[in-house]
Amino acid sequence: MSNPDTRKGSCHCGGVAFEVRSDVPDVTFCHCVDCRKTTGHFHAAVGIKEKNFKLTKDETLKWYASSENVRRGFCERCGGNLFYQREGNETSYIAVQAGMFDVPTGLTGGRHIFVGEKSDYYEIGDDLPKVDRW
Repeated sequence: MSNPDTRKGSCHCGGVAFEVRSDVPDVTFCHCVDCRKTTGHFHAAVGIKEKNFKLTKDETLKWYASSENVRRGFCERCGGNLFYQREGNETSYIAVQAGMFDVPTGLTGGRHIFVGEKSDYYEIGDDLPKVDRW
């Protein structure tokens, strides 16, 4: 985990911005079909407790119900894929795309999930833990 500084981030055009006030966990790389189809590659995100997450600008934020009980937040202007959230989530987490954090991020890779659904055009070339599902 990285240190508990306030971290900021935004989409490409700046229409959606946020800050996180807590330790940021390691990045989870998800290779499931839904994540690949909504991001264009695999999903790289960190799970943040909602109490430590604050939207500071949301003028272009839109939510898309990508599957039952799951919504994804994106910028309607630049198309930036920002957030993944389970609705009715009893643990109250929001997954924030790792690439949306301002640098230096202080983030590190943690694990690969849904590797059984990985596409055929790339290989996973690191030694991080890998699981077929979640």
